[in-house]
Amino acid sequence: MMNYRARYIKTIDSQDDRQQINNYLIEDDSDADIFEEISLCQAETNRRDVIHPMDVQMVAIYYADSLLKQLMVIKLSQCQYALPLLVPDPFTQEIEFPLWTFRQINKSWKMKDTNNEIISKIQPVWKAETPMVAFFRFSSLSSSKSQLMNSLINEKHNTFFHRNCPGSSNTRVLMDGVVEIAWYCPSGKDTDKFTQCVAFCNLHGDAGANEKQLQILTEMSSVNVFILPQLDKKDKESAAKIQELYKDRKPLICLCTEDESRVTEIRPGKYKIGLNKRNQSDVSEELTKAINKCLSFFSSQSSSIFSLEDVSKHSGIRVDEDHDNDCRRGKEAAQQMMGLVKDKNLTKIKESFLPCQGKLWHQWCEKNKELHRSQGNEIDMETKQKQEMKKIRKRQHVLNIGEFMKLFITEMNSQSPNEKTFFLKWLAILLDEYTSADLSALHYKYDEKWSKVRAEQQMSNEHTELDRIAEELQAATFGLEHILREIGQIYESCKSVNGNKEGLPCNFTFLPSLAADMMISGFPLELMDGDAAHVPVVWVTAVLHELIKKLGDKKVFVLSVLGIQSSGKSTMLNAMFGLQFAVSAGRCTRGAFMQLVRVSEEMKEQLKFDYILVVDTEGLRALELSGRSTRHQDNEMATFVVGLGNLTLINVFGESPSELQDILQIVVQAFMRMKKVKLNPSCMFVHQNVSDITAGEKNMEGRRRLQETLDEMTKLAAKDEVYDAECFSDVITFDIQKDIKYFGQLWEGSPPMAPPNPSYCENIQELKATFFGHASKSDGLELTNLKDRIKDLWEALLNERFVFSFRNSLEIATYRKLETEYSKWSWSLRSAMLEIENKLYNNIENGTIDEVSESNLQGKLKVKSQEVEKSMSEFFEKDKDKDILIQWKASFHIKIQDLQENIVRETKRKLNEILQQRDMKKKIDAQKTRHENTLLEKSKELAMKLKDKANDKTILKKEFDSFWEECVNKIKTETPSIKNIDVLKDMEQLLSNYKSFPVNNWKQSTDILSVKSYLKYEQLKECSGIAQHVKKAFRSALLKFGNIEVENQIRTLVNDIAQQAHTMIMSYNIAKMGYNKTYIQELADYIKARVVEYGQGSRKYVFTKQLYMDLVISICKRENKLITDQHRKFREANDPVFYFEKKSKEYYSIFQKYCQGATSAAIFGEIICQKLKEPIQKSVYKDTARDLTDEIKTNCESLNGNRSKLEKHILKTLAEEEDFHKYITYIHSPKDHFKSFIRDEVNRYITDNFSVSVRPKMKENIKLLQQKIMAAAHRATTRVNTTSGDVQKWLDHFTLQLSDVLIFSVKDLSGVSHDGVDDFNLLEDVISKELGSVLSEIQHKFSTEKFPENLEHKDRPDEILIDHLCQCCWVQCPFCAATCINTVENHTEDHSVPFHRVNGLTGCCYEETECLSADFCTTLVRTDKMFYTGQWIPCREYRNAGYVYSEWSITPDFSELPYWKWFVCRFQKDLEEYFEKKFHRWDDLSYGWSQYSKEQAIESLDESLDDYIY
Repeated sequence: MMNYRARYIKTIDSQDDRQQINNYLIEDDSDADIFEEISLCQAETNRRDVIHPMDVQMVAIYYADSLLKQLMVIKLSQCQYALPLLVPDPFTQEIEFPLWTFRQINKSWKMKDTNNEIISKIQPVWKAETPMVAFFRFSSLSSSKSQLMNSLINEKHNTFFHRNCPGSSNTRVLMDGVVEIAWYCPSGKDTDKFTQCVAFCNLHGDAGANEKQLQILTEMSSVNVFILPQLDKKDKESAAKIQELYKDRKPLICLCTEDESRVTEIRPGKYKIGLNKRNQSDVSEELTKAINKCLSFFSSQSSSIFSLEDVSKHSGIRVDEDHDNDCRRGKEAAQQMMGLVKDKNLTKIKESFLPCQGKLWHQWCEKNKELHRSQGNEIDMETKQKQEMKKIRKRQHVLNIGEFMKLFITEMNSQSPNEKTFFLKWLAILLDEYTSADLSALHYKYDEKWSKVRAEQQMSNEHTELDRIAEELQAATFGLEHILREIGQIYESCKSVNGNKEGLPCNFTFLPSLAADMMISGFPLELMDGDAAHVPVVWVTAVLHELIKKLGDKKVFVLSVLGIQSSGKSTMLNAMFGLQFAVSAGRCTRGAFMQLVRVSEEMKEQLKFDYILVVDTEGLRALELSGRSTRHQDNEMATFVVGLGNLTLINVFGESPSELQDILQIVVQAFMRMKKVKLNPSCMFVHQNVSDITAGEKNMEGRRRLQETLDEMTKLAAKDEVYDAECFSDVITFDIQKDIKYFGQLWEGSPPMAPPNPSYCENIQELKATFFGHASKSDGLELTNLKDRIKDLWEALLNERFVFSFRNSLEIATYRKLETEYSKWSWSLRSAMLEIENKLYNNIENGTIDEVSESNLQGKLKVKSQEVEKSMSEFFEKDKDKDILIQWKASFHIKIQDLQENIVRETKRKLNEILQQRDMKKKIDAQKTRHENTLLEKSKELAMKLKDKANDKTILKKEFDSFWEECVNKIKTETPSIKNIDVLKDMEQLLSNYKSFPVNNWKQSTDILSVKSYLKYEQLKECSGIAQHVKKAFRSALLKFGNIEVENQIRTLVNDIAQQAHTMIMSYNIAKMGYNKTYIQELADYIKARVVEYGQGSRKYVFTKQLYMDLVISICKRENKLITDQHRKFREANDPVFYFEKKSKEYYSIFQKYCQGATSAAIFGEIICQKLKEPIQKSVYKDTARDLTDEIKTNCESLNGNRSKLEKHILKTLAEEEDFHKYITYIHSPKDHFKSFIRDEVNRYITDNFSVSVRPKMKENIKLLQQKIMAAAHRATTRVNTTSGDVQKWLDHFTLQLSDVLIFSVKDLSGVSHDGVDDFNLLEDVISKELGSVLSEIQHKFSTEKFPENLEHKDRPDEILIDHLCQCCWVQCPFCAATCINTVENHTEDHSVPFHRVNGLTGCCYEETECLSADFCTTLVRTDKMFYTGQWIPCREYRNAGYVYSEWSITPDFSELPYWKWFVCRFQKDLEEYFEKKFHRWDDLSYGWSQYSKEQAIESLDESLDDYIY
């Protein structure tokens, strides 16, 4: 909408000082000369060039492209200004007829028919056939022709710009020869000047100089009006033309500016009127009468009528449409399409050409609503409903696409962007032309019938007729939006059956891209189908997905509008943003449409988003043509658009209290629902058509009344929504002063000839300024989040229980992002503590520290802790979703603090255990050291004896082997060997005291960790008053229906006991300390204590003794290998036989050195290197493992994200392997399966990347360690040489420097003779040489197999990652056993999962049957089906069941992951065999589920879970 006063803006001289010419020279007023100074001012003023407003307009039109030119002319028409009809080129004088610019202009008027009844007409101007009055002049005139024409059309508005308009000047250069046209449109009142629509053409400039224009006008006109000073035969050129016109049969009116006579009829149809010294009003009245008489005379004499398109038939002019290739091609394509619908019955056209959006689509929508809103008590109802919906989609899919839609899609695919735009505009123009007449007739027919029904009130047959007309109106409405709707339904039907439609000229997956291109080009997209009252979610989200691919995941600010029907919502939006929403009376918005508005680069400086998405809606309280208007429908629409919008404009027409109350209760209820689901949109109220918006006191009173009404409506809505609110401000932040706008009348005067009210335009500007004020405070919404929000809102609305059903995907995604960051922060702390722990571990083993305190650990972790704190603060303050994140900021700061304390506490515990174990191992280590030193001394003695045979390697080897065997045998006799262990035998001895222990067949006993049911371990508590038949009934119920709660509780207990037992075993550090039979006793005692403790709870059942037995047996079986392997390592490290067999080669090397007479320094250097070998190997492996863990955490696709990403990869792997038993483990013992998966992934990564990553890391760590060792040796040598120290000081300094790096201390060399070692430079050189050999040997043995074997269990990458990734929530859904995906253990929020499973996977049965349930939890909680927990509870009230049920948030919807449907079909027989039950009505179930292939199942994981993955 434009302010028509913009044309009167004057050009301002920037050099205002010219008005004060020579003022600075004038000092004395007595010297002033008025004649001289005025002449100077006039001369200066005359030199100035003033730009004429119409020249500005014409320049813009000359240089605009066709689309912009059309837009400008439409705006001129809206402002009730005359439009350029014939435009001469200022350079070539070629005349252009801009027919294209008129194509989208409509005019409406009212006139009386022969029965004196008023009839309404609306027509596009290019199609309208009207009489035309042509005005032109000869020579210059003293009177203004244009001003005189204005008095005929609208006395209060300058339709034609004239010399007396503000800003006019005599410097006009581009208007001569231009013909402008305007239409007078009657209102059907007695005050109308003309009783029919009349076109007025105005030729600017002297007609004599513009012969072509004059010829065209005079040929096409109904009446010719020429103006000249006076009739003068002497002016031969004009006299000849006037004479020619006079002789023509067409009416002619001659206006003489120098004649004073009144109107004179010279002959029939020929008039003369004088203008000189006459009242303008009188002249206008006489001229009006004369024109009316001429029109009557002409209509009786000729059937000729004026039509814009006929202008193009004249030769010698250029028609814009013919010379713009894109426009021409677009028109041809549109005409080709319209040729297909020619002569078709309009009320049947959509049924014929757009069949997919007809009855089948409406049936599907109804079925979908029924499905979502059903109670679901009938077991088979939902399955049948889904099958019927599937059949409808198949029927849609096989419908013939038709040539009309084929041609449209083909054209959209084959044209350039500019051609597409013209094609769509042409199609809209031609469709409007095709439907307008019939729609007008139907509207008239409907209004007539409605008036009759209201008058007579009780005529059921008339109501039926009214409904029939309404249906015809709905069927006859045919526009671009319906074509796009059809494309949407073609896409949805193809997507449903996953196949292309026959005859479709492209793959169906391309269709959303087509619609996305249209949105980018500025065309609205239907968001909610107004006819079906349904959101085509699959189609809309697919289009938005394509939009994201084309634009990127841009941020949008969503502006929604709500209001009463025909209250000017669309007009207001069009005025604010220059949009294209339908505004005419016959084309009111149905449903909801959205349109993109790009934010300019300048505006982006103050706004934080890239686009504004404007959502226009169907009017509330609409008296719908189909009769489907209900309060529920209005609530649904209001809730949808309010939830979608960042800001909602509530449009109120007038100040009627009843209208206000009707809309406000709906709006307040919608905002209340948003508050309850944590959405916080803002709102503004716009009062349109307010009579006196300047009265401040009245506005204040209006605001007060609105505030009271809002508060009253809030109280009413609070009762419906069960919400505690007393006033509107309890629901939403609202400024009564700033957020209410009052708008004046839209029109300045009475339509149809009134221009838009400038005050309305100013109101629009004020509204925009306030809107941008609101918008500048918002970060907007990413398109991805908008896509999810649409799905979430509609899904919740379908379920009717909006607040309970709404799934806030943006909040969920934001929380998942926070979890991912939390994982990074926690890993950063864990990784830093691992580094600290490793150094302290080395120090403990080296004996340099004897105590570890929490304060010491906190101090060492402080730097990393501060880094994490800073990272957290930046994330919460700077992230784009910081407004959502703020709610969790405090809790996550506490979680990090708790985590840090736990890490410190756990590290302290582990290090103190090592301290204790070190002290316990002193005896073993001292004995080992004594034996080593004894062997060294004795080998040295033997070497002295064999010195003369030093070159005979055979003798040396033989003598050494004999010596070595003798020594080792002696050690074996002195030191008892460490025997093998038998964990299961120890367990058997322990449990043999129990009578129920299966002495002979315990090896075949049940593995309780993977059992499918715990029913045999349960028995009813012995309570007085419980009759035997009650016990039997209870057990019968358990056997028949299963007790989900009991099963889940026991499974959780069993899994937790197994996990804690594993932790206990790891704490024994058997690899270092060895195995002890008491460990089995401790495990058994712990298991018994847990079982007893659990049985003492307030439960109706207790465990049988067999549970305890099976738990001990199963855990011992599971941990047997781990205990045995760790004990083997202990034996290899500490058993003399094993240990010294490994050392034989090293000692032989030293023995040879002794024989060869090597110096003490050389031998001592080799001994040091041999002693360093094992510590170096451990350090290198440990450092490499830690570096590798960081790399895996970053690069391994399955392990580098949040919990949802890990789970997705697990599910993919399970599907690829198709191992049923692994699935059962995953379902029943998810933590065990996660650990197994992580181990497999780490092993696979190490194997795949060994040569490119693992080995290079090891080499780098060896190199770094070599540098540190040699640096320590060099510093020790330097220090001893400068201080004259001895070898002991060298050793002390050398080992101290390595105490953080290696487990190597002076005690490792105690007893080793270092007499005669005084050449420390030589010692350093020997170490350098021998160290290289040792390192080469270590490196040579490095392999994928050796890598995990040479690491302690806790240092392995998989165990580090398990410890990190499994520190999360493991609570399982009580229905389907899906594991909560919260990354934080013991979180305060409700447990949740993105997608639940089929609850029959846990053995759940339908009530009253023994058949496995096939419901998804999200479907189940919508229903009144019952589940058993000792009593029957309706599923929709599952939270009332207490225990874990009350801690779960299960959104009632139809979010059924196809993956689990495929799984059930693939493993149906396995599941039925496992649970010994059948799926209920399998044939019906498999009908819809068996369509999914494994590939589609895996693909569904990507499509469905990607929003939860970071």
